[in-house]
Amino acid sequence: MNYQTTVSTDEDVNKHHDIEKTNVFDQKPTAAFVSASWITLLVGMVSYCIGLWNANMLLNEKGYYFTLLLFGLFSVISVQKAVRDRIEHIPVTDIYYSISWFSTLTSIVLLIVGLWNADLELSEKGFYALAFLLSLFSAIAVQKNTRDIQYIDRYLEPK
Repeated sequence: MNYQTTVSTDEDVNKHHDIEKTNVFDQKPTAAFVSASWITLLVGMVSYCIGLWNANMLLNEKGYYFTLLLFGLFSVISVQKAVRDRIEHIPVTDIYYSISWFSTLTSIVLLIVGLWNADLELSEKGFYALAFLLSLFSAIAVQKNTRDIQYIDRYLEPK
């Protein structure tokens, strides 16, 4: 019988550890991308709110859509934070991660249900949906840029 054994040496462990180190993110987002992210977030939120302000609907309906915007923004920022924390090996509980995703999907579903049942023109419904999604996507980009800059400033700048 030919028994073969393998022995893990410190060199093998260090080689694996060095591979992990090469995955370090070391470039800050450009000023143009950071600015574009903030501008699109403001454009999405402001246009959504101006649309609500000028809408011919009851105040409780306006409150519903405004609350959905706030809920959606908070939810996507929570998802981005949880995903990024896991990438950076910062402990995130599975329940928080799941709730973040659930609340994000819930905000989108609630917007769809609200718009589906709303007494609005199809173009108005499309406007609210696009402004909402633009705001959510931009919030993710702003949060990502903020985390990228913070990470680089903390770990890669000379001390």
